[in-house]
Parts: sequence; C-alpha cells; structure tokens
Amino acid sequence: MMTAVVKEFEERGAYEVVLECNRLVDLDDGRKIVFAPGQSIPLTIVKSDGGYTYDTSDLAAIKNRLFDEKADIIIYVTDSGQAMHFQLIFAAAQLIGWYDPNVTRVEHAGFGVVLGEDKKKFKTRSGDTVRLMDLLEEGLKRSMDKLKEKERDKVLTPEELVKAQRAVALGCIKYADLSHNRINDYVFSFDKMLDDRGNTAAYLLYAFTRIRSIARLANIQEDTLCKAAESTEVLLEHEKEWKLGKCILRFPEILQKITDDLLIHTLCDYLYELATTFTEFYDNCYCVEKDRQTGEVVKVNMWRMLLCEATAAVMAKSFDILGINTVERM
Repeated sequence: MMTAVVKEFEERGAYEVVLECNRLVDLDDGRKIVFAPGQSIPLTIVKSDGGYTYDTSDLAAIKNRLFDEKADIIIYVTDSGQAMHFQLIFAAAQLIGWYDPNVTRVEHAGFGVVLGEDKKKFKTRSGDTVRLMDLLEEGLKRSMDKLKEKERDKVLTPEELVKAQRAVALGCIKYADLSHNRINDYVFSFDKMLDDRGNTAAYLLYAFTRIRSIARLANIQEDTLCKAAESTEVLLEHEKEWKLGKCILRFPEILQKITDDLLIHTLCDYLYELATTFTEFYDNCYCVEKDRQTGEVVKVNMWRMLLCEATAAVMAKSFDILGINTVERM
C-alpha cells in the first residue's frame, strides 16, 4: 500500500508538471518529500536509503480508510504532540484529492499526559511505566475495600457485590480519564477516583442505583410506568421539578456538542449536574408517600415518578456512551 501511495504521488506530480503546475514530490538529499499547501514542514515519503516512514504508512492508512473502508468520519486519537504530523497528513491527502473536508470529516483528537500525584509523568515508585493490568487490579482491590468499609457485603449477594466492585473500579478509572478535558494534562489519584462524593463514577453510579430503587421500593413495575407515560401530564409546578425538567431537556444539545468538538468531558459535567439536580428535586418533592407506622405506600406522584424514570434513562445512555457499566444495587 505504501509503494502504491508513493507511485501515485509521483505519477500525479508528473501529470501536474505536464499541465505546467508544481510537481508533488521533490528530492532532498536522496529523500522523496512532499510539501502540502500552507505547510512549512515537508512529509518524507521515502528515506534516502529507500525505506518508508510514518508519513508513508499514515498516508497509506488514510487512503485505505477513505477508499476501501469508505469512512465518512475519521478521528485520530493520539497524544497532542502528534498534532503537527496529522496536520501534514491531512493536508497532503487533500492536496492529492483523496477527500474534501467539506464532505468527509477527518480530525485529530489529541490528549494530554497523565501525571502522578507528584505532578510528574505517571510511573510506579520504581520508576517503571504503570501497566494497565496492574492499574485495573489495584482499582478492583480498592473498590472492594471501599464496599466492605461501607458494609455493602452484608446487604448484597456475592454476585451483586462482585458486579458492584467491577462497575465502581473500572467505571472510576474510565471516568477519571474522560471527565478531564482531553487536551490538558491531569493528575491521577486513586483516592479521588474512588471517592463517593463529587464528580466521580462512584458518586454517579450510587445516584443512578438510588433513582432506580425508587420505583422498586414503591412496587411500581416498568409496564406501569410505560402506560403512565402515555396518559400522565407532567406538571413542573415546583421550582425543583422545573429545574430538573430543563436539565433533562438539554441532553440532545450535549450530545451534539460532544459530537462537534470531541470533548467528552462535557458529557461528564452534564451527568454530574443532572445527578445533583435530581438530588435537589428528590429532597424537595415527594415521589412516594409511605405510612410512617406501617411503611406501606399510601400515595404515588406519578408525574414525579416519570421524571425519575426520564433522569435514569438519560443517565443510563450517558453511562453507555462513556463505556461504564451500571448496576441495579450497590
């Protein structure tokens, strides 16, 4: 594929010369280089010893994605230090006519560096790079310790406990990464990740299970809520109902924004805002009234139950987008 790419640039360049245009490939101390319009640095498509470079392989890769895979959107996710390299690749691909940026979206989503709590590049105490498997294992251990500290092992079945352990551990590691602006560096801290307060996966998963438990504790089945949704008027009379309703309705806007700018932390910020707004609503607006003596349900506010269900649905879809698994009990 790389050989074909070099040949295409040379042949296209020869054709351009016939038309009295600039050739595409220049020779520089034995190298074959390509200057894309508006770029001060050339791409090296063949080294002086005849070998190929990352420039050549990335040109071959983008051509494959455009013509063989017929991609409409191509997003390169690498560290921000490679921004200039991809800028050159995209410019060269446009130069040779492989794609029109007004038709096909090709973009580099760069990210910063993960730092340790000493504000230096994240490594072990011995100075080695942290292995992903070791990171996940440490997360699982701390997650279980946290659950046992809160005595969740006494109320959850062994299966539920393991599910909660994995959801919290893996969710926290993913969320800690995704909740920061990907362009910036960030400090990695297990203690902050597993904190069940603030903008963390642990807090959000707990909030989600709490919302899901409301209908369950009121003995309201899913089909009952579905039928209610068809006939119940949702009255946003209380200020906290109104605030929650407006927050739920912003979800499509958030999805459009992260699709446009590829900054996923915006969804994390929204998810946290939704969870805290729901807490305000739930603390101020009764959804289910119970008899204080018997504990029996005496009244259900169905439109508020539907607000609970809508909040849970938006949170579940947000978790799905972030790749975080949820649990019914935690």
